[in-house]
Amino acid sequence: MMKELTIGNFKCSLPIIQGGMGVGVSLSGLASSVANEGGVGVISCAGLGMLYKDGFDYRQNCIYGLKEEITKARILSKGVIGVNIMVALTNYADMVRTSLDNKIDIIFSGAGLPLDLPSYLKPGDKTLLVPIVSSARAAELICNKWINNYGYIPAAIVVEGPEAGGHLGFKPEQIADRSYSLEEIVPEVLKVAQKFEAIHNRHIPVIAGGGIYSGDDIHKFMELGASGVQMGTRFVATEECDASDAFKQAYLAAGKEDIRIIKSPVGMPGRAINSVFLEAVEAGERKPKSCPVNCIKTCDVDKVPYCIIASLTSALKGNFSKGYAFAGSNVWRVKSIVRVKDLIKELKEEYAMASSLQSAFGN
Repeated sequence: MMKELTIGNFKCSLPIIQGGMGVGVSLSGLASSVANEGGVGVISCAGLGMLYKDGFDYRQNCIYGLKEEITKARILSKGVIGVNIMVALTNYADMVRTSLDNKIDIIFSGAGLPLDLPSYLKPGDKTLLVPIVSSARAAELICNKWINNYGYIPAAIVVEGPEAGGHLGFKPEQIADRSYSLEEIVPEVLKVAQKFEAIHNRHIPVIAGGGIYSGDDIHKFMELGASGVQMGTRFVATEECDASDAFKQAYLAAGKEDIRIIKSPVGMPGRAINSVFLEAVEAGERKPKSCPVNCIKTCDVDKVPYCIIASLTSALKGNFSKGYAFAGSNVWRVKSIVRVKDLIKELKEEYAMASSLQSAFGN
């Protein structure tokens, strides 16, 4: 039986955090379904202004959209709901403040170092703050900054390895280097968490993410000391995922040979499923006409080959001639679309089998 995951005052019977996936892939539908199964459901706020267009400007649309998604999730679930906010977003501050004003349970923040995230907390705010890191060095830096500058201890730390989908916090040459694998960096981040736990007498759960696919994977990382896992790719292939059927079908159709590392306009490498659009980018046939919304701090429209938010929005709708889908390294193993409830049941059964085998063979 999987162990309970405790983050702050929240006790989750399922030690799984559903990864925040934009643009529009993980919204209230998916997040509430995962929360209803006892896990942590996560809404991605990236690009919400492309989905909510009510006559305002992009930033106001993002604020309105995030309020709507949090409200919907609250109606659909009484479980734990989080929001994923990338540091690289130009409207990062808007998204943090909107999440706090709407009393979201947890903010997860990565794609950059969220060094000032606790500064947004107001007296009485109960939202928990969780950084997403790719190294022990980043974890220690954030812990020191948060504690020394704001007196805030991270409620948990998510560590993403190089097998994750989407933007990766690694140099291209590190992605295939086993010394940077999740199996290597989880124990290193655990040591950092344990150091601050000892000083401040506060448990800091470490959550492992990136390439985790099966119940056996969950068991492996929890045996390494992780308190839970973060999973994204598996949840895309569910009926409740907020993406279009065409987007989900791209996951089903992907083979090993279709998974590629790309150079994102964000300035980070990313893992994606190959598409006609990406082939055109590689051939030098793409160039953004303009920057429609100025969504990413590090994107220079004069130098990038395409607009990332436009391409991800196109892919969300199933148009892969104008976009592409991010995905984890194990996307090729996805063969069917299932209900969230059935996926969780399968993961629990696999976990139980892994646990039984360990007990039987002692390893």
